[in-house]
Amino acid sequence: MIVRSKAPLRLGLAGGGTDVSPYSDLYGGLVLNATINLSAYCTIEELHLPVMRVNAADAGVRCEVPLGTGPVSSGALLIDGVCNRVMRDFGPLPSGFAITTYNDAPAGSGLGTSSTMVVCILKCFAEWMNIPLGDYELARLAYEIERKDLLLAGGKQDQYAAAFGGFNFMEFLPSDMVIVNPLRVKDWIVEELEASMLLYFTGRSRDGAAIISEQQKAAKQGNARAVDAMHRIKQSAVDMKLALLSGDMASFASIMGSAWEDKKKMADAITNPLIQEAFDTAMSAGAISGKVSGAGGGGFIMLMVPPAGRMKVIDVLSALPGRVMPFQFTDKGARAWKL
Repeated sequence: MIVRSKAPLRLGLAGGGTDVSPYSDLYGGLVLNATINLSAYCTIEELHLPVMRVNAADAGVRCEVPLGTGPVSSGALLIDGVCNRVMRDFGPLPSGFAITTYNDAPAGSGLGTSSTMVVCILKCFAEWMNIPLGDYELARLAYEIERKDLLLAGGKQDQYAAAFGGFNFMEFLPSDMVIVNPLRVKDWIVEELEASMLLYFTGRSRDGAAIISEQQKAAKQGNARAVDAMHRIKQSAVDMKLALLSGDMASFASIMGSAWEDKKKMADAITNPLIQEAFDTAMSAGAISGKVSGAGGGGFIMLMVPPAGRMKVIDVLSALPGRVMPFQFTDKGARAWKL
């Protein structure tokens, strides 16, 4: 038997960072995000041998390890984490297996690649073993694997975006409670947003964990400058949701620009000369505003541009080391199928 799965990456449109504890536990977080047609992929193929054969192109790991009664340790951290949690919670695996994973975007690019991969791997195991996981259960278990089992720093939005898909307004409450509110965005608004937004990859991935740790420290210590900025970022998710649903691209762009200025106050490493050069170059050609997707420090930048002036911005950005990445929004969440 062969089982495949895929899960969509996401753009963090507004509110990113307020989904990270302890801020979300102390004040509650709000995030607006949307999934795009870049994905994480996983394939599981049954083997008639008691081994786990790993080909994790996204992690640069290729190996074979024996399957016994204890936990597996292949060096592919996310695969190991999912496999061990599945065996712990749902019993022994049906057989030995080969597992292959890869991603449309590099790790550390700000599109939620690691969390999306955990969701994708978990979805594949659930399909293989007939484990009935709904969207909330899938996202919650993926969050626990990544944040509690593997102790990887980060927030909660990525797992829920990958599981649900589409445009979502998410609420993050104490005790890891999450409420996902899917948005019914009219087709013409989605198309206008695609025409008005550029996704630019800086060419450099970043260590999001270090930036997130600085944000967590600021919230825990009550750093007034950082916490006030987070409060405004949370409000920006509400404001941007209203602008999105009404198709007000001018307000959408303005909110994004203001939120980026606030985000830079949350941690010193969120911006750097490479990011600033990309912003300055795009703005000089007519871009209206923008922000980095994800924790910051590198990865992808979302830029709002006048659709009629789109090609001019693309032309000037082509002189920089990064590249513009074509994309479209998608309403499909994680899915899996058997062959």
